Amino acid sequence: DKEQQKMEKEDIQPEKLCPTICVTQISGVGSVKIADILAKRIGYRVVDRQILEHITHEIKLSDITTDFFDKRYPGKMNEYLSHLFNETSFPDNDYNRHLFATIRAIAGLGPTIFIGWGTHLVLPREHVMAVRFVCSKGYRVKRLATILNVEEQEIERKLEDFNLKQSYFYKKVYHLEKASTQEFDLVINCDYIKDPQWAAEIVEENFRKKFSIRTG
Repeated sequence: DKEQQKMEKEDIQPEKLCPTICVTQISGVGSVKIADILAKRIGYRVVDRQILEHITHEIKLSDITTDFFDKRYPGKMNEYLSHLFNETSFPDNDYNRHLFATIRAIAGLGPTIFIGWGTHLVLPREHVMAVRFVCSKGYRVKRLATILNVEEQEIERKLEDFNLKQSYFYKKVYHLEKASTQEFDLVINCDYIKDPQWAAEIVEENFRKKFSIRTG
């Protein structure tokens, strides 16, 4: 009957993602600390580079997608990936499919703040608050040298190495030379917004306004 058809149609609709915060950072800016503060304020969890890397490399994709998504939305993950690669210029290969499906799966499991990996380029943009934290090289070097208690010259070498790896990743996965400011809802310069608490409050305020989320 019509009611049964309606229920079946609703059952196979793509899952509704929670509003997601995607953070892109210049290495050493302190975005993890800001994200941790923000997560506690809004009741989200943080998925950073290390966590996503572990999941991407160590956990079979089927453990995430098949068990959780395919039972609820048969075929929707493959449909999403096909749509994603058809609509963008991302290279269609096994690594990208694995990475993008993992990002999508994690986002679907609950309210999430992603750090790194260009997740704002993968997830449906209408569900995303894309934030970029920037600062000068001098700020990053001094900050990390103080935290790690090492010479600034050593920090400079490590940052240069990390920046090269990050640049290579974005070129390989997204065919992008660098992040454009037009990709983001919000860009915060931590040379001037130095207090992580203040930065977190700025993101929270704009996040709540964008998705009409009430405080408390």
